[in-house]
Amino acid sequence: MSVAKFFVVFGICMIVLGVILLVAGNLSGKVPWLGRLPGDIHIRRDGFSFYFPLGTSILLSIVLTLVLSLLTRK
Repeated sequence: MSVAKFFVVFGICMIVLGVILLVAGNLSGKVPWLGRLPGDIHIRRDGFSFYFPLGTSILLSIVLTLVLSLLTRK
């Protein structure tokens, strides 16, 4: 796949993702369940907050891997 085709496909994917986020997140760009999955780490202490979206990262990685493998299949 040439670089130009890659950027076109990537741009289309970004547009589709943006539309999905707008529709699913009541036009604010937030998906209600994204970031609150099992495996996401959130620690709150006095004057300190730490958030690491491990479960969300794994889910997004799997979804993007599937989408890209379908797009690059010959």
